[in-house]
This record gives sequence, C-alpha cells and structure tokens, in this order.
Amino acid sequence: MPSRKFADGEVVRGRWPGSSLYYEVEILSHDSNSQLYNVKYKDGTELELKESDIKPLTSFRQRKSGSTSSSPSRRRGSRSRSRSRSPGRLPKGSRRSASASYQADLKEKDMLEVKLTPLVLKPFGNSINRYNGEPELIERNDIPHKNTQEKFHLSQESSYIPTQYSLRARREEIKLKEVDLKEETVVTKRPALLRTSEVTATQSKDLEFGGVPGVFLIMLGLPAFLFLLLLMCKQKEPSLLNFPPPLPALGDLWETRVFGAYLLWFLLQALFHLLPIGKVVEGTPLTNGRRLKYRLNGFYAFILTSALVGACFFWNVELYYVYHHFLQFALAAVVFAMGLSVYLYARALKAPQDELSPASSGNAIYDFFIGRELNPRIGTFDLKYFCELRPGLIGWVVINLVMLLAEMKEQNRAAPSLAMILVNSFQLLYVVDALWNEEALLTTMDIIHDGFGFMLAFGDLVWVPFIYSFQAFYLVSHPNELSWPMASLIIALKLCGFVIFRCANSQKNAFRKNPTDPRLAHLKTIHTSTGKNLLVSGWWGFVRHPNYLGDLIMALAWSLPCGFNHILPYFYVIYFTILLVHREARDEHHCRKKYGLAWEKYCQRVPYRIFPCIY
Repeated sequence: MPSRKFADGEVVRGRWPGSSLYYEVEILSHDSNSQLYNVKYKDGTELELKESDIKPLTSFRQRKSGSTSSSPSRRRGSRSRSRSRSPGRLPKGSRRSASASYQADLKEKDMLEVKLTPLVLKPFGNSINRYNGEPELIERNDIPHKNTQEKFHLSQESSYIPTQYSLRARREEIKLKEVDLKEETVVTKRPALLRTSEVTATQSKDLEFGGVPGVFLIMLGLPAFLFLLLLMCKQKEPSLLNFPPPLPALGDLWETRVFGAYLLWFLLQALFHLLPIGKVVEGTPLTNGRRLKYRLNGFYAFILTSALVGACFFWNVELYYVYHHFLQFALAAVVFAMGLSVYLYARALKAPQDELSPASSGNAIYDFFIGRELNPRIGTFDLKYFCELRPGLIGWVVINLVMLLAEMKEQNRAAPSLAMILVNSFQLLYVVDALWNEEALLTTMDIIHDGFGFMLAFGDLVWVPFIYSFQAFYLVSHPNELSWPMASLIIALKLCGFVIFRCANSQKNAFRKNPTDPRLAHLKTIHTSTGKNLLVSGWWGFVRHPNYLGDLIMALAWSLPCGFNHILPYFYVIYFTILLVHREARDEHHCRKKYGLAWEKYCQRVPYRIFPCIY
C-alpha cells in the first residue's frame, strides 16, 4: 500500500484546478484507493487533489530575483515582490501592458475566472459528527480589494462543470482555441459561491416534467382532468365504466357574476396580506446575495376571514351558492390562473438576469410553465409568496365549510355526518398548522428554486382549493355513515401522521434557522463544502423525508371517512403519493449536485427515502 506524503490536519499549498496557482489549504483526509487528498481552502471550498498538486509550505520560500519559482505569485523573469502583493497582480518590474499580459496568459494556460477572497478557516472533525456549535464561515478580507482577483477562463464547449468535490481539471478537458475566444463565458464568483446549483451560465438545463412536450400536455390536461373529476363526483352512481361523464355546455360553465365573486375573494385576501400586522422576517439568501423581507400575517388573515364568514351567517348570506356553482367557480379560478401566468411571463421578460429562477431554461413554453422570474414583486407585494398560502389554502377551508352546509341541506340532516366532521376537522388542522408555521415556507423548493409560472399559479389557486376539498365534495352526494370505533382508528392514524409531519418539519426548520441551538446539540450531522450540515439523526435519521411520510399518512386519514364504495375519494392519496415521490426525486437530484460526495455519505447513512421499508 503506497505511503502518503501529507498527514491529516497539515497545512500545505494546493494547486487550484485548471491553473498553476497554489493556495494555502488544510489536509482533511486521504483516500488510499484513489490516492487523492481531500483538502479545504481558506474560503471553505473542499476539493480532491492529487499528491502532485500539493506542495509543502517550505517550497514557497522567497528566492532571489531572477530565479525560477513554482509559486503562482511570481512571473517569469520578474523580480521578487513583497508579501502584501496579491497573487493576481503584476510585479513592478514587468513592462507588459495588462491586455498584453492577459493575452499571453490565454495562450499559456487554460484557466477558469474566479474571484478568490480569503475566508476564516473553520476547523471541523470527522465527516459524521455531532454539531459542535461553531459559527458559520465568516468572510474576512485580508487583502486589499483591488488585488484579490485571479482570472481563469472556461470554454462554453467544455463539459467541465466545477463542483465541490470532483473539480479535477485536466488541460485536455478545458483546452481553449483562439477561434473559440468569442464563445468564452467569464464567471466571476468567489470559490465559496462556485457551486453547481449557482453556475448556470455554461451548463445545460435539465428540463423536468418531461421537458417541453411534457409541460405542454400538463397545461392542457390538468384543467380538463379537474372538470372530469368534479363531474364524475356529482353523479349519483359514479363509475369508471361510464367515463367520460356527460359534459355540460361551455356557456353553462361560465358566469360573469361568479368570476367577479372569485376576483373579490382574491383581492380581499391581498388586502389582508397588506395589513401592517405580523412580524417581518428575511428569506434565504439569493444568488445575488440579497435577502428579501416577508411579512408573516397568514394566521391573522385566516382569523379575519373566519370573522367575515361568521358575519355572513349572521346576515343570512346563502353560502350554498358556492356549492350550486362549484364548476363555475372552478372555471373562474382556471381563467384567473391562466391570466396571471401570462402576466408573470410577460413581466419576467424584462426582469434582470440575477432575478430569474434557477429552474428557467430559456424556452418560452417551459418557462411559462415552471416560471421565469423567481420572486415577482409589485413593490413589496410578493406574488408567489402570497399565492402559496392565502387565496387557495384559506379558500380550501371555506369550501369545506360550504360542503358541510350543503350536505345538511341536500340530505335533510339536522347536523353534519361524522364523516364530514372528520374531514373538515382534519383539513382545518392542516391549514391552521401551515399558517401558524408560515415562516417554514421560506425554505421550501417552491420559494428558493422554482419560478412563479403556470405550475404554481394553477396549483395554488385551482388545484389546492378544488381538489384538496374533494373528499368533502364527494360526501355531499355520497354519504357514508361512520361508526365511532372506526372513527377512533382514523383519528389515531391522523394524529400519528400529524406528529411525524410537524415534529420533522419543526426539527428541520429549527436547525436551518439556528444550527447552534443547544436543544439540537444531540443531533449528528455530515459536514458539506457549502458550509451547511446534513442531519443524520433524529427524525431525519429515520428516513430522508419524514415530513413526506407524515403527509401521506394524513392524506390517507382524510380519505378513509368516505368509505370504500368508490375509488374517487382516494384519488387524492394516489395523486399525492405520485407528487411526493416525484418531488423527492427532484430533491435528490438537486442535493446530489449541490453536496457531491457529502450527499453520497448521507445516502449511505440514511438509505430510506420516504418509507422506512422501501429503499
């Protein structure tokens, strides 16, 4: 077995991949199989280097003028410079102009342009450890700002993409030809920011949802599928053998008064959102370094809405109107969501590059679906954040209440059925919990990765209120008498799912908000090159997505009160399982690109994805 030259913890000089520049690094570990050293630069970047790319500090002692030095801070034939001079700065003795020197460097070296800013080097222990309560990496500018930039170049034709672990540049991988200089892409981010999820200029986009054909079919199919489900549910004896159900005339589905009522609902929720109540918090840092501010007043908006619904009861407003015109309300929501999507795409065409979504591709159809602009705002009014929790989620609760009243009227009941009470109670708890823990939304994929386009607009404004209320809508025409023993089992299942869901999300959000919290000191983590840690104990050591597991258990509890006479009320469970499995695959893809080998270690530590019995 070959002997290693450098020991763990030793401070040496490591060559930056794709260049001849050496910087101070700390040896973290050594792989005896690949003979590669895992090293950490002062800015926090972790790479794997060959032994030939590492030199002891003694090799970089200053030599007399005119001697050949392997240090990147010297130029051939130049006299020695002072220690205060930046590695990227020309020596005083050089008579070449900056442009001539730059062109000469292009011919001699294949380089990637980055901005190197020294950071405080934070020591850490094993790859799997208990979080030691140390602060995050703190950037410190020890070198004059005009001398901190080193330039390299990356060809667009090259498939070489920098990552935090596999960044081993070879000259043949990033060769530059003089004729290709026009196609060069210059990347001017610090190594600490050079992560796969952020370097999108040269990498090809991985289109999700089946690419352009897939999203086109989804946009056409979802509205049609929604109406088919609602029409089947209104039948007295729904059957898949009688598919499709009788279709109403298009004129019967549209009513201007209904569209006006829906528009009034949307504007009312927007007014509640703009009220100066509730605390203001900052979201996660964006790629341009900004942190947007959000006002958390969703729970207050829910209370105001509840008071308004109570006033409607007091004034004898006929809420049964919503059930009687349910299809018209669904069409009004579809038309509004489509119009909003067109507006969002049109305004995104003028959005600055740094405000675009990482998921956008440049294709008009795909970007219309996935969303081109990440955080579209009218002043301080964040459209995506508002739509995520307000009109659709609160509307879901109001629709459920309407269905409860409709069941009593349609079935001539003095009180709602036990099944309807369970469905309303279960889903009310879910919505109240989401609004009470509104801040947790700011760390979800919807907010930090996906743009705001047709996918989220249709999902938030149409799919959530009109599909998530499907069990209550089903019970109006298809009553199910539920026994108390069966109801007790369903309640126990619901509470089990809720405990898993809430505890897992609370643990995750607390760790993201303050990893140094003493209450989290018992949790084991895996350190990553991004400066973040991956939880591998507690709820997140059980499965990779315990919150998804709890969500699915609750979804099953929502459907069981409807009985087993038809599969229609279980559509939500089937759809939700597919949705979460797909979402888990998206999470897996993004985390694998972002965390590299650290994610591989995490997957070995926590092998189960959503279900503990399925790999």
